[in-house]
Amino acid sequence: MQKKLKIAMVASCPFPANHGTPGAIRELSLFLHKQGHDIHVVTYPQYEKGLSVDGLHIHRVESTRFKDEKITIGPSKSRVVYDYLLISKLIDVIREHDIDIIHAHNYEANIAGWVAKLFTRKPLVYNGINSMADELPTYSVLRPKWFFRFFGKCLDYTVPRMADASMVLSDELKAYLVEDMGIRARKVFVIPPGVDPNLFASGNKQIILDQLMLPAETPIILYTGAIEGFQRIDLLVKAMGIVATSIPAAKLVIACNVNNDKAKAELLALAKAHGAENAMIIVDNVSFPQIPHFLDAATITVSPRTSCPGYPIKLLNYMAAGKPIVSFAGSAKALCHGYNGYVAQGEDINDFAAGMLLLLNNPPLAKALGQRAFDTISGNFDWDAIARGTVEIYRQLVEVGEIDPSRLKGVVKKSYIPEFVEGAEHATTDSFLKHGVLTFPQYE
Repeated sequence: MQKKLKIAMVASCPFPANHGTPGAIRELSLFLHKQGHDIHVVTYPQYEKGLSVDGLHIHRVESTRFKDEKITIGPSKSRVVYDYLLISKLIDVIREHDIDIIHAHNYEANIAGWVAKLFTRKPLVYNGINSMADELPTYSVLRPKWFFRFFGKCLDYTVPRMADASMVLSDELKAYLVEDMGIRARKVFVIPPGVDPNLFASGNKQIILDQLMLPAETPIILYTGAIEGFQRIDLLVKAMGIVATSIPAAKLVIACNVNNDKAKAELLALAKAHGAENAMIIVDNVSFPQIPHFLDAATITVSPRTSCPGYPIKLLNYMAAGKPIVSFAGSAKALCHGYNGYVAQGEDINDFAAGMLLLLNNPPLAKALGQRAFDTISGNFDWDAIARGTVEIYRQLVEVGEIDPSRLKGVVKKSYIPEFVEGAEHATTDSFLKHGVLTFPQYE
């Protein structure tokens, strides 16, 4: 029987919290614990109540002079303080609990992990979710944009090199680190986030219909998640203006997990300018336990982000709920146009609107795409599979200090870009579905 591992999970963010990165860290940690491993999460003071962390050991940094309980996304003064405090807290946890390996999520956590590695000699895994060159310029508080794009590239070049291995969320991000940043390919592995379909099996759409005071037959287009600029909700709102012209009863429901009054005001003004004012509903501070109900109420789901080197967690949630999806190509990870989703190109709002109209007007087609999206999860993006692959990377670093890709066969895929086999796309709406299967390249 293999030894159970003691893992320091470094989360440079509020934890637990109801948005992308902390949500993925929580679920991975819970599934690793389920497999018998001892998980110690080193994190910020802020957290969202009502999210299970049963079985996890939580170690929070503390500051007697500086306190900030608000959960936000993006840069802030409090993050700088908490990131600095992560270093000493992590070293203490490693020494006190005889930790085997450090798993650092995001750049700030990896820097803290690197310092802790110098003091404790424990192996370090960096979990990459994005490129800083791509993300930093999207925050309005960071100016000038050219400087933060350059600074982001400097971070992209330097920080992943601090780790013994990098686990990145997508093939696109691996290609960027290897081909553009020059990091050795044998030290970078694609481990996408996972999802637990069981979480979405008990949604009750009536709760949402009653909350929003909508008739049962209302066509609902659902977006879940943050409304920061990089999510490109502006393109979704413009496309909704087109949809509203053809289907006046349709509603765009934006289930926002982290409140952002400035972005909300901008979206409302944009909706008014594009004829979608009466077709859009923004719901603030939606907690994760509410998401299954929103998904159960949705007719179709949408992912309007046009550039996403990482992996949009919302997309996996949509797939796990068996919902038909319309996505721009930049965030359409694991989707194949015409097989398990509708993939619009570039930033073409007309194409995006055409996809929404196609699925709203053709329920059998929408149902078939949703079922295929659900089927794509099993063995590829379910947390049991992801946790097994993660543990194999841990073990190789702990036992021999490096990773042999041939030993990853069966638990980690060589690529998570789907390959469509034996299919043909048909031109007519009624036969839009491709006939064939999706496969993912395996290690030899």
